[in-house]
Amino acid sequence: MANNRLIAILPGDGIGPEVTEQAVRVIECINATHDTGFEIKTEPVGGAAYDIHGTPLPDCTLDLAKSADAILLGAVGGPKWEAIQRQHRPERALLGLRSALELFSNLRPAVLFPELAAASTLKPEVVSGLDIMIVRELTGGIYFGGPRGIEGETGSRKGFNTLVYTEPEIERIAHSAFKIAMQRNKRLCSVDKANVLEVSELWREVVSAIGQSYPEVELSHMYVDNACMQLVRAPKQFDVIVTTNMFGDIVSDAASMLTGSIGMLPSASLNSQGKGMYEPVHGSAPDIAGQGIANPLATILSVAMMLRSTFEESDLAAKIESAVRSALADGLRTADIVSEGETAVSTQAMGDAVIERIG
Repeated sequence: MANNRLIAILPGDGIGPEVTEQAVRVIECINATHDTGFEIKTEPVGGAAYDIHGTPLPDCTLDLAKSADAILLGAVGGPKWEAIQRQHRPERALLGLRSALELFSNLRPAVLFPELAAASTLKPEVVSGLDIMIVRELTGGIYFGGPRGIEGETGSRKGFNTLVYTEPEIERIAHSAFKIAMQRNKRLCSVDKANVLEVSELWREVVSAIGQSYPEVELSHMYVDNACMQLVRAPKQFDVIVTTNMFGDIVSDAASMLTGSIGMLPSASLNSQGKGMYEPVHGSAPDIAGQGIANPLATILSVAMMLRSTFEESDLAAKIESAVRSALADGLRTADIVSEGETAVSTQAMGDAVIERIG
């Protein structure tokens, strides 16, 4: 038997527990059929952790995340916790995990499965064959910069945040993006706002300098507003996109909707040692939580990314991806991707279908 490899499961809030349950079943199926020796441990995170421990990222959860080889996270947040103090809100757990584990490189693929071309709001000829990788810097920028806060008296208060990037931070994410581009079609577009922001001027300068070490990669630059427009107008012009934390947050969500449903898209957040936290791009969707209708495929595909990036099990990753494609080809659809005249299947039924095809 292979040596145990620890996966931390952090189900979180909303539909997080429902979709991670199906992903865990996939891991257990892989263990049973391929003798992979994965060990699974679970701890709460986000609002669920706050309800138990009074903090969204308790020590037990952070300790497990640090000791694990990889982390699978469901989703955090919901209206139940919106009124609590900012430092205790569920989303702070994500920032804490990213910072503590130095998960600086966020990979968000936007891939259109052929069976779902009709589910996109864009014309099939515009999105057919879409395959983009967005590389988002995840531990710097305005989300982490200081000083920050709200000050002053009611009626004249001001809110402020600080956007900061250092050369080493930019160099690190640039190398990550160029290496990914080398494995794909060798085209990289760096997205910034260099016509307005000094930080973006530095970003463009440093990315260009790093590009000289990757002469085979065609490097281009694009302002973020134009990039969003081009994603809607002609998305297949992009191969790999690299950008800052905030711009990546926006651009990746825009790209996700090109594929027909945000419920189909996985993500990976990696550190320099290849350790990663894997999670679906979608949020906690509290409006459908507990109804058994959430789409588990993004979380299952996150397991595939985990197998490929952290555990170097590319064959098993491809096996999961093939099982997902097969289920879609056979007409199985959850509520978010069902077309008129089709019958939606439950979260559990979609998990069953994938596991059947893996086995």
